[in-house]
Amino acid sequence: MSVAQRERAALIAALREVGPDAPTLCAGWDARDLAAHLMVREYRVDAAPGILIPRFAGHTARVQDDVAEHTDWDVLVDKVAAGPPLYSPLKLVDSVANVAEMFIHHEDIRRAQPNWEPRTLDADLAGRLRRTLGMMGRLTLAKMPARVQLRTPDGETLLVAGRGPAVTVTGAPQELLLFATGRLAQVDFSGDAAAVKAVQDAPKGL
Repeated sequence: MSVAQRERAALIAALREVGPDAPTLCAGWDARDLAAHLMVREYRVDAAPGILIPRFAGHTARVQDDVAEHTDWDVLVDKVAAGPPLYSPLKLVDSVANVAEMFIHHEDIRRAQPNWEPRTLDADLAGRLRRTLGMMGRLTLAKMPARVQLRTPDGETLLVAGRGPAVTVTGAPQELLLFATGRLAQVDFSGDAAAVKAVQDAPKGL
């Protein structure tokens, strides 16, 4: 089982545990909406482009709402659990493209629940997320209103993005990835207070 498949299985277990009406950290989405997003991303090639391309976002949202409303919860979760179908472009790159996707959305579920605690990640997952941070962070943080340095607690700088006054964000690589995608993350900030606030408030994502 690949790293992506293991994280998908963990996400599916979380979905089944919390149920369709549980909150998530995705604004406006409950667990059913999040599962519908994952299903549309992998099964609906006619609607998936709108996840990344604003021009098609309205169509994607309508399809996702329809899937969420009219698909039985267990059927929906089973589809997500099965992974990309043969006709999906993601089928060929599942082990690469879906590690961060599954991890981030797994944490979207976990961290929206009361009394959540950070996980101890296995070395394979942690390493893959660290490598993904370098690629994804350059895109999601490119327009930061500061020169943002992402740094590990031992002082290693993993990424520098944006322009302006210096702000350092320190945390484990997986927490930095969550920060870089606009999620709740256990990170520390240092720098000019106004610049830190601007970085915290700035939109992050593709």
